[in-house]
Amino acid sequence: MLNPEIFQKARLSRDPRFDGKFFTAVKTTGIYCRTICPATTPKEENVTYFSTAVEAANAGYRPCLRCRPDSAPGSPAWKGVNTTLEKAVRFINEGALQNSSLEDLANRLGIGDRYLRQLFKKHLGISPKAYALYQQCLFAKKLLHQTNLPITQIALASGFNSVRRFNDCFQSQLSLTPSEIRKSGGATSKALKLQLYYRPPYDWSFVCSFFMTRAIPNLEWCDKQSYGRTFEWLGSIGHFTALHVEHKNRFDVAIELDDVTHLKTIVNNIRRILDLDVDILAVEKDLQQCFDDTTLINTGLRLPGIWNMFEAGIRAILGQQISVVSARNLVTILVTELGQSNTEKQLFPIPQTIAESDLDFLKIPASRKQTLRNLSQHYLDSDNPDDPEQWLALKGIGPWTVDYAQLRGLSNPDIYLGGDLGVKKARMKSKYNFNPDQASPWRSYLTFQLWSQL
Repeated sequence: MLNPEIFQKARLSRDPRFDGKFFTAVKTTGIYCRTICPATTPKEENVTYFSTAVEAANAGYRPCLRCRPDSAPGSPAWKGVNTTLEKAVRFINEGALQNSSLEDLANRLGIGDRYLRQLFKKHLGISPKAYALYQQCLFAKKLLHQTNLPITQIALASGFNSVRRFNDCFQSQLSLTPSEIRKSGGATSKALKLQLYYRPPYDWSFVCSFFMTRAIPNLEWCDKQSYGRTFEWLGSIGHFTALHVEHKNRFDVAIELDDVTHLKTIVNNIRRILDLDVDILAVEKDLQQCFDDTTLINTGLRLPGIWNMFEAGIRAILGQQISVVSARNLVTILVTELGQSNTEKQLFPIPQTIAESDLDFLKIPASRKQTLRNLSQHYLDSDNPDDPEQWLALKGIGPWTVDYAQLRGLSNPDIYLGGDLGVKKARMKSKYNFNPDQASPWRSYLTFQLWSQL
């Protein structure tokens, strides 16, 4: 429930920790804003509060062009209230309704489409399709603000099949035209650059170190300020570099891409890899209950991701029962030998390439080579190859491999790697006495808390 007194205090404080947790709509202007908006603070009698931006828009308010509500970190007030709804929103944000029907999404969630519509109506006040359309428009607005892509390409990148459809939906959803957004201050750079915000704290030094010790030359690059890598996504090939701007709680991301059709889902995957959408203070509050009162949590730890589940699985297989350095060397050899060249960089090998290779260049047991081929063939044959339960039927793949792949390839927040050597060492070193099940549904963050103790 929205408490106006609490929200008034949060609004007047302009504390960035509240950014994205609720939105303020001003009755006299018809505009809704983030809590950190630099505009003159409106009087309380002229203010209405909404838990999400989509609810404010549905009530007839248009987004502020100064604070850009579409840039607020995503952690709506209802998040976690209903697991099914949370999954549905995540799938829609990933583009589920752009390429398939509402019935397909409902089947994927294991519920009926009528019940799915009821969930959205109850918690958001709109239908799933209306929510999807609004998210497409918000992403288009971000591109209009931050890039100088032609409007035709922005329409395509946002999931619209025609410019006319894009213009009509944009105006009906945001009460603004694309040209008005562009006149308000679009980017002048030719490069595709976006600003991706998060809610602090964010321990970039830990995330950067984690990436750096595992970075594969020509596939990934990492320094004290940034992380980047090559990628392939549904036929689109490119690379990105994310520069951390700590004092502004964001990453400035430069993307080079040969086809912008899937740009929205690519950006969402970059957000996942950097773990930008979690409310980390809420997670840490839950985790603290697992430890003694005297035990301090390393605040701001995130889940550094891998581009997709397949790559995470291959890297996990090569990392079985060996050190991080040895595993990185093996992955480097695999990428060098089988990775597709992309100018001066390389892409991670595709399943077919690994499945058809004898892998003689890898100095590992023949059984482990076969495991690599087994997983690759699985991706060629299965209709749902990312399903971790199916992996356990493959010879050479056990629970640790599946869990590690889910932890980094899907960013599953509830994976506890109790059998991991590093986790065991951390528990012995610090003599922590806790029940990992108490950390659910944040056991992945517990795993990284233990790793950070090494």
